[in-house]
Amino acid sequence: MKKTARKIRPTEDARPQLRTVLAEAAARAQLQLQLELGEAMRRDLREFVIAAGTAALHAVLEEERTQAVGPRYEHLPTRHARRAGSAPGELVMGGRRVQVRRPRARTLDGSEIQLPSWAAYAAEDPLHERAVNQMLVGVSTRRYARSLEPLAAPLPERGTSRSAVSRRFVVATQKQMDKWLGRDLSQLDLGVLMIDGIVIAEHVMLVALGIDSDGKKHVLGVREGATENAASCTALLTDLRDRGLRTDRAVLVVIDGGKALAKAVRNVFGALAIVQRCQAHKSRNVVDQLPEELRPSVRQAMRDAYAANDADRARTMLMNLVRRLRDDHPGAAASLEEGLDETLSVKRLRVSKRLERQLSTTNAIENLMGSVRELARRVKRWRGGRMIVRWTVTAVADAATRFRRITGARDGMTQLMRALAQHENSTAPVASKAKAA
Repeated sequence: MKKTARKIRPTEDARPQLRTVLAEAAARAQLQLQLELGEAMRRDLREFVIAAGTAALHAVLEEERTQAVGPRYEHLPTRHARRAGSAPGELVMGGRRVQVRRPRARTLDGSEIQLPSWAAYAAEDPLHERAVNQMLVGVSTRRYARSLEPLAAPLPERGTSRSAVSRRFVVATQKQMDKWLGRDLSQLDLGVLMIDGIVIAEHVMLVALGIDSDGKKHVLGVREGATENAASCTALLTDLRDRGLRTDRAVLVVIDGGKALAKAVRNVFGALAIVQRCQAHKSRNVVDQLPEELRPSVRQAMRDAYAANDADRARTMLMNLVRRLRDDHPGAAASLEEGLDETLSVKRLRVSKRLERQLSTTNAIENLMGSVRELARRVKRWRGGRMIVRWTVTAVADAATRFRRITGARDGMTQLMRALAQHENSTAPVASKAKAA
């Protein structure tokens, strides 16, 4: 007798579980179908937009050719040009160059007529700008082609190779560097000047940041040097002066505390410069020379002193700290005492507390240097100082597009400009006597 397989029917307990499994499978299938449909719709929409745009471009070019040579198949006695078929050409589209047919027109003596729309769409500038923007957001030249939206299959393309993108980036950044390093500064009403440096591949890049009377920030200049010495700093400031920066007016100069920077500032601005040494750098330099157990208390003592209501009170608190450290930690005491008065320069100007906090440190320019550092980290191999200058200018130019007014500028900058004018008036007689002598 032939045996047949027994049919196993789901029990009452297994039926809800089976329904759940089937529902989940159906949901996954529906989601997969939606994803495939969405991708197909995006692909079809992209191809439709490209095709429609190409057709619209041909219509515009044909209209311009008709305006230049007249309607087709009409005998015009005043006709001075004629159609000349078409020729292969290239346009910029989506970050690359694509090949399309270009309608042509010639004058009766055989000279080519340039169609305005074609000249505009065939320009290289959009490609240069796209290359720079891609580099700024972290796309390497090797991956440039992958970062672009795909085009319709019938359109041949080029200009996305590593070498082509690199050449466009060099051309664009060189042009930007020449423009930035040659800007006229004579129209800026500056009240604050900040200077800082960053080391890139054994080259020191000095950057100058200015803050005008409205509290707006301006990148003034970039200078490359071997070290952050007085000669390099003086060369930077001299270049700013040659480009129109006024050095015959009082200005607050905020620096990180380097003696070379302070010397260069005084060489160029003389007694009109009020030097403010960064309190954050000073605190860090002092604390780094102390044992671990003393660092929190000394750091807090300096913070309390810098938060005092007036400069005399702050100076008294800091000198008390110097005396406390002098016997057991003379190095830290000497570091704190050196240039102590210059860490309180802004406090003596009696500006608002919010603006005082901003101008007592180099944080404003440190944020800018952070942008330079972030961009420089992506470069694997530097090919000389000129390349470093180009990348530095590119980084600061990009960061400048996101500048905001300095905190506390609404009321504080008016107070600051008034205090600088008073300092200038009090310094003028002394400067005149020195010049006469």
